[in-house]
Amino acid sequence: MKLHIANKNYSSWSLRPWVLMTSLGLPFEESLHPFPMAGGPSGFDAFSPSGNVPVLVDAQHTVWDTLAITEYLAEQHPQVWPADTTARAWARSAAAEMHSGFGALRHICGMSCGVRVALHLPLPGGLVKDLQRLQALWNDGWQRFGGPFLAGAQFTAVDAFFCPVAFRVQTYALPLSDECLAYVHKLLALPAMQAWYAAALLEPWIEPAHDAEALSFGRLLQDLRAPTQGMEPASSPNKG
Repeated sequence: MKLHIANKNYSSWSLRPWVLMTSLGLPFEESLHPFPMAGGPSGFDAFSPSGNVPVLVDAQHTVWDTLAITEYLAEQHPQVWPADTTARAWARSAAAEMHSGFGALRHICGMSCGVRVALHLPLPGGLVKDLQRLQALWNDGWQRFGGPFLAGAQFTAVDAFFCPVAFRVQTYALPLSDECLAYVHKLLALPAMQAWYAAALLEPWIEPAHDAEALSFGRLLQDLRAPTQGMEPASSPNKG
């Protein structure tokens, strides 16, 4: 299988299937396509029916959209979702809510792994509401299924869907309860998340529109990225 993704520093959608497949040990080849830095065409149309990432190519099958990729993988690898029927139904619902909701969190806190931003206070009401819902959802999962992951003892797709939130919490120092922060730190400590983060810091592509988005509602405290001009994206095997 080949997984087409965009910049690891910015692409929250790419992160979800990448961290899922890597954490579960599903072999795949990564193909990274950086966002255009001058606002030109992305070139994603060459491999993506929607013109967006991520895209999974498996022999004659091309699968796009994070949810579709997750379900395609689950048909072959049942560990993608929890084994228990009740936990699986809850996990799918929570992942779908993350996929389609939390608009204020996405808009105000765009993913940029390598920077630290202090948000202007007071926090926008929409963001506060999203953070309240986020914590209620997470706590519901732990109360139902015992943790330490959202739907039980094992990392599954529902946790992968919230991995971009973990990077957002780290970037913007979002206020969460101690229990929720502990879960964020657990996600950030996953070997797959550590590998993604390390690669993000080394990417040479600083994309102005994404950087401006990250500073729309705050001020830059720190930029940890160390770009080296002249590097090229590469396709490389990933064995999870």
